[in-house]
Amino acid sequence: MNAIANLLRSIGARAIDGVWRLGFATRFLLATLSHTPSAFRRLSLTVREVYFSGVLSLTIIVVSGLFVGMVLGLQGYDTLVRFGATEALGVLVALSLVRELGPVVAALLFASRAGSAITAEIGLMKATEQLDAMDMMAIDPVARVVAPRFWGGVLSMPLLAAMFSATGILGGYLVGVVLIGVDSGQFWSQMQNSVDFRADIVNGVIKSAVFGLAVTWIAVFEGYEAPPTAEGVSRATTRTVVTSALVILALDFILTAFMFRGIG
Repeated sequence: MNAIANLLRSIGARAIDGVWRLGFATRFLLATLSHTPSAFRRLSLTVREVYFSGVLSLTIIVVSGLFVGMVLGLQGYDTLVRFGATEALGVLVALSLVRELGPVVAALLFASRAGSAITAEIGLMKATEQLDAMDMMAIDPVARVVAPRFWGGVLSMPLLAAMFSATGILGGYLVGVVLIGVDSGQFWSQMQNSVDFRADIVNGVIKSAVFGLAVTWIAVFEGYEAPPTAEGVSRATTRTVVTSALVILALDFILTAFMFRGIG
C-alpha cells in the first residue's frame, strides 16, 4: 500500500508541476508578446536574431532538404513505376514536401540548431548574472533579450521551411529527371496542375509559422527559467530539443486534421 501511495504521490506531484510550468510559460509568452512593439523599435536587434536563427541555419536546411527530395524521388519513382504513373513523380514530391515534410522536418532541424542555441545563450546570460545586471540598470530583460530572439525565430521559421521545400523539389527533379529520365515537361506540368496555392502552399506556411512560434517560445522560456549552473543550462537545452520535437509532431497532427480533412 505504501508503494502505491508513493507512486500516486509522485504522479500527482509531477502533474501539478507540469500544470504550473504550463501556466507560467503561458504568462511568460503573454509578457513577451506585450513587448512586441519594443522588439520592432529595436529593429537592429531583431534583424540580428533573424540572422542568427535563420541565416546561420540555412546550410543544414538546404542540404537536408536536397537529400530528402532526392530520397523522395527515388522512393516515389520505385512506387509509381509499378502503376505506370511515373509522370506523377513531380506531384508526389511537391505535395509531400509542401504539405508535410517541409514544415515538419525544417521545424525539427530548427529546434535542434537554433532552438538549442537560443536556450543556451539565454541560460548562460542568466548563469553569468547578465540578466540580473539589466534589472539593476532598470532594463527589462524580457524586452531587451527575450522579445528580439522570440520574433527572430518566429520570422525565420516559415522562410526556412520554404527553402527546405524548394531545395527538396530540386532534389526530386535531379533524381527523377536528370538521373532516372522522367520527362521534364510532365514533371513540372503535373506539379503545377496539382499543387493548389491555398490548400497546399498557404496551409504549409501556416504550419511552419505555428511550429516556429511553438519552438521559439519553448526555447526562450527554457533558457530564461534555466537554473544558473552549467548543469542547469545543459538540462534546459536538452528539454528544449525534446519538448520541441514532441510539440511539433503533436501540432502537426492537429493542424493536418483541421486543414486537409476536406481535401480529396
